[in-house]
Amino acid sequence: MAITFALPNFGMGCAPLGGDGGVFGMASDAAADATVQHALAHGVTFFDTAPLYGSGVSETRLGRALAGVPRDQYQIATKIGVVINADGSTTRSYYRDAVKRSVEDSLRRLNVDYVEIAHIHDADPEINLRIALDEAYPVLADFKAQGVIRAIGAGMNYWEPEAEMARNADFDCFLLAGRYTLLEQDPIHEYLPLCLEKEISVFLGGVFNTGILATGSIPAARYQYRPAPPPIMEKTRRIEAVCARYDVALKAAALQFPLAHPAVRSLVVGMISAGEMDQNLAALHAPIPADFWAELRARALIDPAAPTPKPTPNEA
Repeated sequence: MAITFALPNFGMGCAPLGGDGGVFGMASDAAADATVQHALAHGVTFFDTAPLYGSGVSETRLGRALAGVPRDQYQIATKIGVVINADGSTTRSYYRDAVKRSVEDSLRRLNVDYVEIAHIHDADPEINLRIALDEAYPVLADFKAQGVIRAIGAGMNYWEPEAEMARNADFDCFLLAGRYTLLEQDPIHEYLPLCLEKEISVFLGGVFNTGILATGSIPAARYQYRPAPPPIMEKTRRIEAVCARYDVALKAAALQFPLAHPAVRSLVVGMISAGEMDQNLAALHAPIPADFWAELRARALIDPAAPTPKPTPNEA
């Protein structure tokens, strides 16, 4: 299966909208509203959220920020797998009734009649992946047939369970976080070809590997939510050295590299301010010479099979 509706190649990850003002969160409804409005004004019309983000706060803030915007001018992806209880606590469940409630609650918080995508969120292969396939997927298929959702996906931090899902049901799309990046390309050998074969559109989150590909190899660099280990720091330094030779920003290379793969439909990037969005959009469109990518490949810093971005028009 495949997504048939239009999506930009860059979307706003809305986990920060569910924050409380910490490092990765927005402190107020006003800040969330301003960032969403800035996104729309700059052509970012695809928003990825979930009940898990702030126990519904992200969805509520996104719905409030989009109030009054014509529904055909933006696209929303949300997720199932977490139900918010009356006291604000959360329960993880992929059973039919929980999935129905999750979708209905999400529509209410978002103040919409439908969402473009509903992802099965972080189903653990050892605990509830089978339940998600047997119980959650049929519910989502029913919702899709009714027009309540337009595509069925899965959002995870590892490619292996998504590959298992692809082999067992007809998915339209997957969101994969932090696994196909400038630092690691393991999905290129099995997962991405499988998605191409089955016409499953891939969205990539975590393209900065939760920090280091945005900050560079600073002492406090983060990788996959933890302090970056020495091998990752060393590989990043080697990539930075090539960046310096070609006057390429590390962030620009990190954003542009994964989009070159034909299975990848869009990036989903969390941003906590209009300024950060402007920086990312500028990096996404910054010119990068073909020789830069060729040197990364020659120095074995990217997988030999990984496609790289085409030259900008003035280089062609």
